[in-house]
Amino acid sequence: MVVQIFLPILPGEPVEVLAGMSYGPIGGLFVIFLGAFLSSLIIFFTVRKFGRGFLYSFVSKEKIEKMENSKMFSDPKKVYTILFILFFIPGTPKDLFVYLAGLLPIKPTKFLLISTFARFPSIISSTIAGSNLVDGNWVVIGVTYGVTFALAGVIIYFFNRKEKYI
Repeated sequence: MVVQIFLPILPGEPVEVLAGMSYGPIGGLFVIFLGAFLSSLIIFFTVRKFGRGFLYSFVSKEKIEKMENSKMFSDPKKVYTILFILFFIPGTPKDLFVYLAGLLPIKPTKFLLISTFARFPSIISSTIAGSNLVDGNWVVIGVTYGVTFALAGVIIYFFNRKEKYI
């Protein structure tokens, strides 16, 4: 998991499914949480120490500038909410935001909590799927992903509604 976050071009889903296959849903969840926490910690403080130069060796300058200058990150009061939503929704490019966070004016503790625990829906659904993949429980896998995506859809809907009124 640590390597996967360090190399954001690699998708995290297969790593999470493999953790579920290897350690079960709960064991896999803790393995992935530990990997996400450690890699987020290392990346966040490395970017804080070495700045954009370090960041550009992993992510293109254009991508970083585009994210950094986006409307999403222009209001410091909204940054934590936006980061939580981005880490919470399965399928978003979370690992790029770990790199970007080191440049944002946010507190390391809050960021590490968000970058680790907001991943819960994605991680638990993947580890449950991985655990059931071994047994061939396709219905459980389908229901798990269905519930996860429905939950993410509801969150996106309410977030979009909230943003219209802010």
